[in-house]
Amino acid sequence: MYKIDFQTPIHIHFIGIGGISMSGLAEILIDRHFPVSGSDMKSSEITDHLKHIGARIAIGQRAENITDDIDLVVYTAAIHENNEEFAAAKAKGIPMMTRAALLGQIMDNYARSIAVAGTHGKTTTTSMLADILLQGSMDPTVSVGGMLDQIGGNIRVGQSDVFLTEACEYTNSFLEFHPLYSIILNVEEDHMDFFKDIDDIKHSFHIFASQTAPDGQIIINGDMEHTGDIVKGLSQKVITFGMGAENDYTAKDISYDREGNGSYTLVVRGEELGHISLKVKGAHNVMNSLAAIACSRAIGLSMEQITSGLLAFSGTHRRFEIKGNIGDVIVIDDYAHHPTEIQATLNAAREYPHDELWVVFQPHTYSRTKAFLPKFAEVLSQADHVILADIFAAREPDTGIVSSMDIVNLMKDTSCDVHYFPTFGEIEDYLLSHVKGHDLLITMGAGDVVKIGEELLKKTADK
Repeated sequence: MYKIDFQTPIHIHFIGIGGISMSGLAEILIDRHFPVSGSDMKSSEITDHLKHIGARIAIGQRAENITDDIDLVVYTAAIHENNEEFAAAKAKGIPMMTRAALLGQIMDNYARSIAVAGTHGKTTTTSMLADILLQGSMDPTVSVGGMLDQIGGNIRVGQSDVFLTEACEYTNSFLEFHPLYSIILNVEEDHMDFFKDIDDIKHSFHIFASQTAPDGQIIINGDMEHTGDIVKGLSQKVITFGMGAENDYTAKDISYDREGNGSYTLVVRGEELGHISLKVKGAHNVMNSLAAIACSRAIGLSMEQITSGLLAFSGTHRRFEIKGNIGDVIVIDDYAHHPTEIQATLNAAREYPHDELWVVFQPHTYSRTKAFLPKFAEVLSQADHVILADIFAAREPDTGIVSSMDIVNLMKDTSCDVHYFPTFGEIEDYLLSHVKGHDLLITMGAGDVVKIGEELLKKTADK
């Protein structure tokens, strides 16, 4: 594989530079005085920002964007060989590299690198850690898969030897990483368009854990049935977190305030270390905070710095994000797109004051919808009212094997009031005429379902 010498800047071109992760890496390289160019299918605030700090941006992906002065081309898993720029770079013999491989090489330049992996909770936990590291004056470089207000976006370029990033298992991207601290939040079936089964997924997480630096630490959810398999035979130090008393880091006396924000007594190896208060909702965020605390203490931060950082963290965009009010109806948006994530969001919603709960769910990818049909129906039926939008295809073609109506049909025998509408406009009209009082409305999914709540707020604000 092509190896970048970070002491000798070269011209790097990004195919799809406007994406969350790609734009962050481009910004890091620009800070290191690399000439950067890139293309995307449409302009955005991200591409405008990159242009402002020195990147050369092309809108539209065409062969002529691959100029002879380009030394390396970076692309994501969404880019295929029929992409004009990909094909042009290959024809010119320009070295090419995946986004994950570039991230791995960037990480190798930082003595204290942290990679946050897991089926769920990566963005939130990475963001929590970012706030703790900032409160501790660690001046980290941070690459996160969401927009975090405290760092003004999805990337923060620091000047220390600390690098913090998410580590995604899809297409085994995280196997490009060799961090000092590896965090594994949870391991479940997902991305079944790539993985064969849960054993295949466990195997990938085992390899990821094994690539932790020899003098590093593996911080892993000790409540999982898979924990032993993932760390089996590894020589690195293992730190566990979870609700079980046998874990190194656990929580006792957990309670929630009237808005659903958690607090608890932190217990480390049997010793109570103080009270933790969170400004984010739900039991899943108690677990996320235990992982963040374990890593923060491993890197040398004090409990005072850690508790201050957690208090400063109020969440990321699209994670139980309060968007506004329609009268007394509260509108929330959440990125949940896996049954376990939906359950966590519904659990958090129970702690939030409301009359009836409305969920507008947009399934994400045909393969995931097909794989978890019964589970989607089971978990969604816990809401009072559910409206299904069409499946967000993302990277997949529609082969007709599954539709949102399949979820509706499985839910018809439940007590949940369930409906399907083919357009966002119809969903908005139905909601405007049916939500009432102190109801809670959650738009949910990893696609563009957020637009429904935003449009409803605009419509009611204009009246």
